[in-house]
Amino acid sequence: MSGARSWHAGRAAEQAVARHYAGQGRSIAAERWRGHSGEIDLIARDGGRVIFIEVKQSATHAEAAQHLGSRQMARIWNAAAEFLAGEPAGQLTESRFDVALVDGAGRIEVIENAFAA
Repeated sequence: MSGARSWHAGRAAEQAVARHYAGQGRSIAAERWRGHSGEIDLIARDGGRVIFIEVKQSATHAEAAQHLGSRQMARIWNAAAEFLAGEPAGQLTESRFDVALVDGAGRIEVIENAFAA
């Protein structure tokens, strides 16, 4: 896939996932939030909880899941810590990390609390 086409496919996947979370009553606090440590695709709020969402798009959900490595998870974790520093409760803010997988047909599979392991 060409670079521009890949960027547009990724952006469309992020927008679909944002609509998915909004449809569940969660507000989208930020899209493509960038800190010194890296970028977080989506940040949603569920009451007082902050949900950091990494979106991965590929032909299948399994292929999409393979695109998330430990180094990228560490960057997302560090960027999330930067974001939480601006929250009233700081690092004590209830939060979780979800991975949203989007396949070639646009189907979304969300793995909640994916970084817990």
